[in-house]
Amino acid sequence: MKIVFASNNKNKIQEIKNQLPKEIELVSLEDIGCFEDIPETAETIEGNAILKANYVTERYNLPCFADDTGLEIEALNNEPGVYSARYAGEQRDSNDNMDKVLEKLMDIENRKAQFKTVITLNLNNEQYLFTGIVKGNIGTEKVGNDGFGYDPIFTPENHSITFAEMDLNQKNEISHRGRAVKQLIEFLNKQ
Repeated sequence: MKIVFASNNKNKIQEIKNQLPKEIELVSLEDIGCFEDIPETAETIEGNAILKANYVTERYNLPCFADDTGLEIEALNNEPGVYSARYAGEQRDSNDNMDKVLEKLMDIENRKAQFKTVITLNLNNEQYLFTGIVKGNIGTEKVGNDGFGYDPIFTPENHSITFAEMDLNQKNEISHRGRAVKQLIEFLNKQ
């Protein structure tokens, strides 16, 4: 089965490719000639995943899935949430985003947070949603060199290292995206 992943984020593509069974061929937006910036104008993580999947399905008539992810920090009223990628501005710079989070949490003891990924799958004229959540805490500094986004400041529950200190297989086992992708794969395997 060939399926489009509505992303050009090389890190996300590699994470998901690493989890897919060999009989599922993952195709990126670049592979189908889609170079537009797909609008992410919804007010929710679910809404953005739906917008991206629908964009590809409507314009390219291909089976597609899209994801959206947000970091929700309890002490910040679940910020940055749907605005995670552009929390510190439209330049979408991970270091700026992490710096803003660390600054806002500087004098706050409650560091509880969760990552949430929603995957929307458009297949055979039907739409399905899969959600993965991982709870954890925000550190006081950036630690680790792997991963991307907020990985250097997020330590998942029951672990003593950040996502950025884990190898890809370790992270995929427990991450929000890994959990949502597992649900997606289980569903696709039944098709």
